[in-house]
Amino acid sequence: MRTHLARLVAVVVAVLAVLAAAPGSAASAASAALTQPTASTATTARAADDWNPPAELAQPLNEVWNHVQSTYPDLYGFRNYGWDQVMANKGSINYCVRWDSDAPVSAALRDRVHAALRTQFAKWTAAMVEGGKGHNAWPYTSVPVNVVGWAVKDRSTLQWTDNSVDIYAGNLDDGGAPQCAPDCGRFFHQDGNYSRCPGGAARHYDQSLWLTKGFQGGAGGDWGQRVGQEYFTGALGQENIHIYLHEVGHTFGLDDFYDWTPTGQCCFLMKAGSATRITEFDTWMLRDFWRHLKSRYGL
Repeated sequence: MRTHLARLVAVVVAVLAVLAAAPGSAASAASAALTQPTASTATTARAADDWNPPAELAQPLNEVWNHVQSTYPDLYGFRNYGWDQVMANKGSINYCVRWDSDAPVSAALRDRVHAALRTQFAKWTAAMVEGGKGHNAWPYTSVPVNVVGWAVKDRSTLQWTDNSVDIYAGNLDDGGAPQCAPDCGRFFHQDGNYSRCPGGAARHYDQSLWLTKGFQGGAGGDWGQRVGQEYFTGALGQENIHIYLHEVGHTFGLDDFYDWTPTGQCCFLMKAGSATRITEFDTWMLRDFWRHLKSRYGL
């Protein structure tokens, strides 16, 4: 299920009204982000756009981008893609885990969820690295993921006593699903003002991993990703948690392909059900989206 641009806004409103709003560990991945590019390097990047997809992908990529531009009128005005979040944080992402389930969570399971979240999210950001450096002026070789909070209906569901993450118990959205504090959520504070967040800006969350008991399929957008609690925990240790990966693609603006397929392409992650990993075509669609948006960051 895709949510971005004009449709993203509409679907998020629908999620808020129907499914309950999606509003965002403690340790980050080991790799450090690159420093921000200087003005001179940004000028060079603008002057020489590094766009070099394989020749056989040029036409289908052009078809995809033309479709995106014609379908989503707020393409360039929307300012809460995953790109915007990473750049606002200078190279990292903060998550809230919404445990929409009564299944108990041990410290060991918590840590496995954190590890899987970091590993899976990193597959998309790794696609932006080529030859040991960021592709087409992408300024980071890695994007650490920090889980800053867990939201549950009942504190007793979480079977640990340490304070490695903030815990939000009994903070429910309009649909009765647990959520981390809206005062800490980027979805609600896209201006970056987290002055009412108990932990301040450092404890804000950009996205939520919303794990719902009995949920089938997935949903994704600027607010994060929603998948089944049983599905995600059952997939821990797998190479690719593909429904989650598909939904992260939407967070970065990539489209669904339910009713058409680009020329010469049959099987790729964003065409749901046709692939279970990020393919070369998915990688180049991601890079193409960045190519068209990077100027908003002066690159």
